[in-house]
Amino acid sequence: MRKMKTAEHPLTARILLAAAACMLDPTGVLANGPAAGATSTTTTPAHKASTPVHHRIPLIDPTRDDVASYDDPIIRETAVEALGHEDGGVVVMDPNSGRILSAVNQPLVLSSSYIPCSTIKPVIAVAALREGILTRDSMLRVSRRRYMNLTEALAHSNNTFFESLGSQMGFETVTKYAREFGLGENVGRDIPEERAGEVPDEPPLRGGVARMSSFGEGFRITPLQLASVASTLANGGTLYYLQYPRTEQERRDFAPLVHRKLDVEPLLPDVREGMLAAVLYGTAKRAFDPGGEEILGKTGTCSEDGRRLGWYASYSNPEHPRMVVVVLLRGYRHHINGPSASAVAGKIYHRLRELNYPGLAASEPRNPAVTVGGDR
Repeated sequence: MRKMKTAEHPLTARILLAAAACMLDPTGVLANGPAAGATSTTTTPAHKASTPVHHRIPLIDPTRDDVASYDDPIIRETAVEALGHEDGGVVVMDPNSGRILSAVNQPLVLSSSYIPCSTIKPVIAVAALREGILTRDSMLRVSRRRYMNLTEALAHSNNTFFESLGSQMGFETVTKYAREFGLGENVGRDIPEERAGEVPDEPPLRGGVARMSSFGEGFRITPLQLASVASTLANGGTLYYLQYPRTEQERRDFAPLVHRKLDVEPLLPDVREGMLAAVLYGTAKRAFDPGGEEILGKTGTCSEDGRRLGWYASYSNPEHPRMVVVVLLRGYRHHINGPSASAVAGKIYHRLRELNYPGLAASEPRNPAVTVGGDR
């Protein structure tokens, strides 16, 4: 377990204590076995040593088609350095205004859509809480002798848990909440490159609504849309139009625009605990920043058309959210996964703290928020 000053973060201390209690199965036996869905493996010794073959992998420049002047220079430099030569992209935004602060690999993060993998799970959690199918104390059976609550299921990204929730809610309810969070529509304002993702019209043939609710099967989402989802979770339910001011005049005239407000704020603390637990000891622990602010996040790992995807959606400081960071990695190598994407985000948070980056003061709007469109 990581050493940290838990007194500085009471939510962190409470989650760590709860996690220790959840290591017991209902019979009181310490659950040290493999996680649900995991299979034991055996190793067969090799009979003959083989000579490794090394193939040179061409370096990728994810910034080659970007216009760097659109971005906050400090955040952009930090994000570019953290991403390195990975095939992927980064979105950094202000959850209190909807302003995009940096977009690395702009064609990818604004226009390209992919299956969201397990990053759909916070949306499913909110839906289940709102529908009364789940409470913070609910324990769902995820294997023969193992039960989980929502915090642990989010921390460890347990598929069985969320498949159960999706199956209980049904296709219409799952897609209704997905649309409320902005999936299937453009979330930006005056971003001509943006392309809307997709919400399926019927349950996917592969796994139906259960797999929709665990892997995001049937959905397609852009990194920009995922940043909007993370922002809505961070700020208490306000879905801002995301704006990407590109000139000095646009930056001076920037004002937040509210698309709609979701009535979900009372439900979000239960979801936030799971997203914080993911960083403290779960699938996103590589994003942890010792000495920094609390980071909340959700990883996603899956494959699409033979290519691996690694997602990470996150934000910092649950009490006073300051920054949303979304990372997408693509490729064919084994390390392309959600935990690796979380490591990229962790580098960004850590480096900005080292630089004593002044919060989001530079992006605070001069004009008040304007509501455009009805609440829902």
